Amino acid sequence: MTGNVSERWVALGDGAEGYLVLPQGREVRGAVVAAGEFFGVTDHLKDVCGRLAAEGFAVLAPDFYWRDTRRAGFGYDDEGRAEGRRLMTGLRREEVLADLAAARRVAAGYAGGGGTALLGFSLGGHIAVLGATELRFDLVVSFYGGWLLDGGIPLAEPVAPAARAAEIAANTGFLLGFFGADDFVMPLDEWHRVGGNLRAAGAAHEQVTYEGVGHGFFNDERPEAYDPEAAADSWRRTLEALAEHVG
Repeated sequence: MTGNVSERWVALGDGAEGYLVLPQGREVRGAVVAAGEFFGVTDHLKDVCGRLAAEGFAVLAPDFYWRDTRRAGFGYDDEGRAEGRRLMTGLRREEVLADLAAARRVAAGYAGGGGTALLGFSLGGHIAVLGATELRFDLVVSFYGGWLLDGGIPLAEPVAPAARAAEIAANTGFLLGFFGADDFVMPLDEWHRVGGNLRAAGAAHEQVTYEGVGHGFFNDERPEAYDPEAAADSWRRTLEALAEHVG
């Protein structure tokens, strides 16, 4: 955990929980709901929450797997991938949106005078864009979210989130997306078509593409995927976007 922050699990209502990190000894600038990779609420996601809290934001990471396995957080080995994939394919849209709505409501209560953002990585990046179709956020940040337009997982059915660009434009102050050109989860062509949909709908957004970079580039606990330059640049851009749109 980074900086002068406090951390605890909190109830979100109806059985759901979230990992909450709050800045200490400073004014809160706004709130961030954070959604992780399909490995669950991992140490890496907790570290990201701590880094954001150290910047002055109240951060809440919902446990989307609570209906099956509470507070799940898996390793990056074959066993962890298998369990993460099992739980990911068990997620259903109405349940995830209900958890997001509860997390947004709780997080906003800690936002001080600032706004509320939604940020996610991989599966969480998909969830971030999905949340933008139904819920109001001042900023949505998607790190290499997959299955955004052509689908491929049950959560993307019956209509993938980027196909609902008009709803994203209506709900979202600004959408910021990061993607590696060599990502194996979603092809570059789909990423470009996501942008076309957003532009056609008039959604305020920016897409940042990193050449020669693959999926998971922000996660420094995965050396086979981590790219320090892309990670540093995307973090800088994220903090700038949070300062501009949230606090």
